[in-house]
Amino acid sequence: MLPGTRALRAAGLLRPPRAGPRSGAARRARCGPGQRPLVALPAGPDLRHFLRAAAAGQSGPSPELPPEPGSTPGGPKVYLETYGCQMNVSDTEIAWAILQKNGYARTKELDEADVVLLVTCSVREKAEQAIWNRLQHLKALKARRPQARAPLRIGILGCMAERLKEEILHREKLVDVVAGPDAYRDLPRLLAVAESGQQAANVLLSLDETYADILPVQTSAGGTTAFVSIMRGCDNMCSYCIVPFTRGRERSRPIASILQEVRMLSDQGVKEVTLLGQNVNSFRDLSEVQFQSVAAPGLSRGFSTVYKAKQGGLRFSHLLDQVSRIDPEMRIRFTSPHPKDFPDEVLQLIQERHNICKQLHLPAQSGSTRVLEAMRRGYTREAYLELVHHVRDCIPGVSLSSDFITGFCGETEEDHQQTLSLLREVRYNIGFLFAYSMRQKTRAHHRLQDDVPTDVKKRRLEQLIATFREEAARANAALVGQAQLVLVEGPSKRSASELCGRNDGNIKVIFPDAELEDAAECRAPGRAQPGDYVMVKVTSASSQTLRGVPLCRTTLSRAAASH
Repeated sequence: MLPGTRALRAAGLLRPPRAGPRSGAARRARCGPGQRPLVALPAGPDLRHFLRAAAAGQSGPSPELPPEPGSTPGGPKVYLETYGCQMNVSDTEIAWAILQKNGYARTKELDEADVVLLVTCSVREKAEQAIWNRLQHLKALKARRPQARAPLRIGILGCMAERLKEEILHREKLVDVVAGPDAYRDLPRLLAVAESGQQAANVLLSLDETYADILPVQTSAGGTTAFVSIMRGCDNMCSYCIVPFTRGRERSRPIASILQEVRMLSDQGVKEVTLLGQNVNSFRDLSEVQFQSVAAPGLSRGFSTVYKAKQGGLRFSHLLDQVSRIDPEMRIRFTSPHPKDFPDEVLQLIQERHNICKQLHLPAQSGSTRVLEAMRRGYTREAYLELVHHVRDCIPGVSLSSDFITGFCGETEEDHQQTLSLLREVRYNIGFLFAYSMRQKTRAHHRLQDDVPTDVKKRRLEQLIATFREEAARANAALVGQAQLVLVEGPSKRSASELCGRNDGNIKVIFPDAELEDAAECRAPGRAQPGDYVMVKVTSASSQTLRGVPLCRTTLSRAAASH
């Protein structure tokens, strides 16, 4: 049993794996000789309609049958807000896909909503405080709602729901529905219970829920980029991290369902897909029996884990290979990885495939070996730097990003200086830096002291940010004079006469919106549109942005061939 599984199950936070196969073909295969598979009956009244009838004083179900799946006209209107990481963006799309099939309509106007759902983050105290503040605003909205309308229902979804179920339900009795990350399928039932005036919650974690059979509804219609969730949960049990307790154990989607989603996005014209997971490069698809005895790939040199090597399954390198073959004009990224899971076959694939971005996220968290040990990261400063050098040898010109936490339990000034020196030595292009925020349930909460004063955390964070910006500005300055291939996302936020996009290294690039020639001469000269690839010559750089002049419109394949 995986680390922490017994504790989660004993606490009632973990439901066992589903029994039996899930696919229709598998169910048919279970029928005995002479037996016929079950035939699905037409949809009839569900729990929501009986509850509505009970609330209205009727003795039977509402005379109205439920809407057909996918229909929304006249259905309850739901307003969705997303907080936190890209996984929450993906979760929002999954939740909306489920609700849409159950007759709900989507609204972008808060005042129109019958249901407001907040998809929440719990990784830091500040993220949770933002939700409590938002709930106060919604409380006022709920109070002034006209009596002629049905009461406004408010739901908290995601990691904060998982972590603070009791407090959310009892604090001012404001929230009607609480659903953890593995309970989105249950949303229609929870909302039906809420319609009867009761609070409803489901925060059970699962060992197998990946929502593999649900194709998310992209919330940014017509967008050029999309996120595809490939696995959920995390087994690393870093001492500071709440994720294993809010999202559960690692489990991966079957590769076939991932490829289906990516093909659908390609058909819709999406030009960049980011593969998502809490520990994305530990992906392990166990759905194919013939691969269940495959040996586990080795860890990065000098890295270790708190769990034994996991045998069997199709690994991340296989998935990355298959995804990159779908559309040569679609960029592929992935986040967030753990540095321990970068075997050479992954690095070689990134170097070889023109549509896999030469950009890696290598979360360091600290530059001090002593602090890394307290964090249970499974590597030393020296092992991390050896990996950085190996990555740069394998993928020339690679862009690197990282995460850092300052002010972790017991961090000394010397530890802090070692983190600053790591920032200078590696010179990241992109960084995500935060002051430590202790979370209940984590190992650090049970065994360590949050002993770095708030003012010291603030000072150290300011120094980390300043150092990162200095080094990122130097790294980006090296691109001045070079031509960069940019995927256009749309107009610049600061000027309608400029366009904005990102290069292969995921750095923002701003350039004038001008009429451009087509490199392949397949199209007449014209202005670049979202989803176009444009070659841009960089003329200036800051720590976060490149500026340049556009040279021509082109394609991803043509740009790679001429490089």
